[in-house]
Amino acid sequence: MPLDEYVRATQGCGVAGWSDEYLHRVAGEARAALDAVGVAWGEGANRELREVEGRLDVGDAPDAIRDAVAELEPVVRAATGSTAAYRLTMESVAVDDVYWAYWLDGAGDEVRLRLNLPHIDFTAAGARQFALHEVLGHGLQSVSLAARAAREDVPWVRVFSVHALYQVMLEGLAQALPLFLLPDDAVLVARTRLDHFVQLVRARSHLAVNAGASVDEAAADMLAWMPWWDGKIGRQVVKDRRDDPLLRSYLWVYPAGADWFVRLAEADAGTADAVLRTAYREPLTPDDLVRLWPDGPVIGGPGA
Repeated sequence: MPLDEYVRATQGCGVAGWSDEYLHRVAGEARAALDAVGVAWGEGANRELREVEGRLDVGDAPDAIRDAVAELEPVVRAATGSTAAYRLTMESVAVDDVYWAYWLDGAGDEVRLRLNLPHIDFTAAGARQFALHEVLGHGLQSVSLAARAAREDVPWVRVFSVHALYQVMLEGLAQALPLFLLPDDAVLVARTRLDHFVQLVRARSHLAVNAGASVDEAAADMLAWMPWWDGKIGRQVVKDRRDDPLLRSYLWVYPAGADWFVRLAEADAGTADAVLRTAYREPLTPDDLVRLWPDGPVIGGPGA
């Protein structure tokens, strides 16, 4: 299927993308955030930022994540209104022939986090970002929805899928949470701003390879935007967006969601508060997000 038709059917948003002018704006925001923590834009930007974040031995990652969850859970609950209880189980595994470094799943009030140690390279700040994204983002949000569904006859299907029109909200909010909750944490803000820019560059490659560009052509364009980019790893990232039917759809939600929620974090506090609280009470499609914030940016981009 044509990419726009396919993504609209599976994710509920378009794929118009973003202009070069807008990418330069987002790059400027990321540069400013990096400057604030003493990291220069260039080939060493990502490596230098990881040093600032604080290198973490892989064996210390589970405890660091638990400590971050304990620290940040009250902040997330205050912002979202969630009172749902949950039980977190963490497992360390070693699986070589898979792509994932960590995996979160669960049902009801059970949240399971699996850490694939051979694939993990954590930092101290990264553990806090991870706690927000995976445990207090996806985990607590899912448990909150399940708790409501246990009390009420809710209108949504109670088994989620990456093709259930909620992924823009789930992944977008999880990526942007530091901007809502920890705006004074300069290191986490820098990482979030840089990730936002990276996602928009990846969106360019997503559109390019689905419009007929070769993987090499798309990779060269990504390197032009991101001088620190690892081309060997990145070519597979690009190829997945063209060849894998699941990822061709699902990977679009990361730039689409990140951009919308990053801008929501800059909106008036009342609007942002309403979206966060609603998102922990019911799953939201892109159309739902637009109803909550009609003046927000176009989900999936306004086009070039």
